[in-house]
Amino acid sequence: MKKYFIVGNWKMNMAYREAVKLVKDIDSMTKPLDSNLEVVLCTPYIHIPVLVETLSHSAVRIGAQNCNENKSGAFTGEVSAEMIKSYDCDYVILGHSERREYFNESNELINKKILIALENNLKVILCIGESLDERQNDETNKVLNTQLRFCLSNIPKEEYENIIIAYEPIWAIGTGLTASNEQINETHNAIRNYLIEIMGGKGISVPILYGGSLNDKNASDILKIKEVYGGLIGGASLKSESFVNIIKTAEGYTNI
Repeated sequence: MKKYFIVGNWKMNMAYREAVKLVKDIDSMTKPLDSNLEVVLCTPYIHIPVLVETLSHSAVRIGAQNCNENKSGAFTGEVSAEMIKSYDCDYVILGHSERREYFNESNELINKKILIALENNLKVILCIGESLDERQNDETNKVLNTQLRFCLSNIPKEEYENIIIAYEPIWAIGTGLTASNEQINETHNAIRNYLIEIMGGKGISVPILYGGSLNDKNASDILKIKEVYGGLIGGASLKSESFVNIIKTAEGYTNI
């Protein structure tokens, strides 16, 4: 039996009242949640305290979209893993392609962030993915293998259970393009093999999510692929009806 993770990544969207209304709507439309389904909303830092409080009696969890690699210090404008955890936040997205591209985050830096996040009892959603050029030049597997090996370097074995991988082909993020089912199946199988090489037997059970224009129209086909354990969802997570439809699609597969 497979546990699914449906994770919304709001990115830099939603003002205060919109954010509260959206989480209330999602919560009310998904009660009760299947025990084999974890729903997480990764929101801007500024919303985390009020949304955690709003969902204090809900099964829907709140996560962050990033954290700083340092424990604390003179890093104006940054937020630490300890601060995030102090609000009973459970998850953090690290290594998203937008962070890699726009903020020049390297695999080595992401590795430092993963280590500090795990140290503060956060579950890490590690994003990996290739560009269109890399896909067309048949470099997808090489790129993903490199990202996994560097980002997961020196992770204590007892922390492997707190790692989730999100495969997001960069060329499919926010473009409306989606990898074909064959591409997703092939790539997720390759990721699984790399995880087993890195983690040994524990790599068998690490959840691998698909991201990249996943929505309520294509969720049914994507979520039934064997090595897909859920989705990291951008635009569709900003609309309660679309996001809830994806959740309900996942619920239909939890007992298969």
